[in-house]
Amino acid sequence: MPAKIESIQVGRSRFFEAASDSVKPWTSAIVKTAVTGPVLVSENGLDGDQQSDLVHHGGADKAVLAYAISHYAFWHTRYPEHRFVAGGFGENLTISGFDETTCCIGDVWQVGGCLMEISQPRQPCWKLSRRWSIPKLAQEVQDERRTGWYLRVVQPGSVQAGDEVVLVERRHPKFTIDHGLGVMYANPRVKEDDLELAHLPELSTSWKTNLHSRAAQHEHAQDQPRLLGN
Repeated sequence: MPAKIESIQVGRSRFFEAASDSVKPWTSAIVKTAVTGPVLVSENGLDGDQQSDLVHHGGADKAVLAYAISHYAFWHTRYPEHRFVAGGFGENLTISGFDETTCCIGDVWQVGGCLMEISQPRQPCWKLSRRWSIPKLAQEVQDERRTGWYLRVVQPGSVQAGDEVVLVERRHPKFTIDHGLGVMYANPRVKEDDLELAHLPELSTSWKTNLHSRAAQHEHAQDQPRLLGN
């Protein structure tokens, strides 16, 4: 079956009261609502969608967040008490036919009237855990490699649920989203892997900066003189 958009979600920034004395109030647009009909998509994302933290979210490199609908069965099994539905992980596009192992950084998609390009894996933050009151959820999403991925918009247009997702070009078949996550979260770090991934022209600026910084730190640590014991 062809890959397609199963659902489209947008969200506005909202203020959340503190759930307890130990938790501060917070602001987020992670709660998304499904929309029907055509949705305009620009270089900054979907019409009607917001990000409350523009340092870590949004911008041209992270204009659209996609998530594999196939992951929902896994999360339903792990947390049957929660009613996860499309958009539950903060994504704009809930996609069938692709996941972290089958899409690559730099892939170009034709989706409706848009061209989109995969720019980086998603790094889940604490707000996902807070949204569902599951303290370790963000870490679990990362550990399970069920993170989702970001896209930049190459050609603006409109999309709607049911649109086919067509892979137009695959430039870097080695560099799946899963591979990128493995490099970013490797322990111990591998400088050569960091630099190889950072070399991809289509990789987001924030990931390139992070990887180059890690590689420099690794090199600096290797250059430090070793102290000999007595």
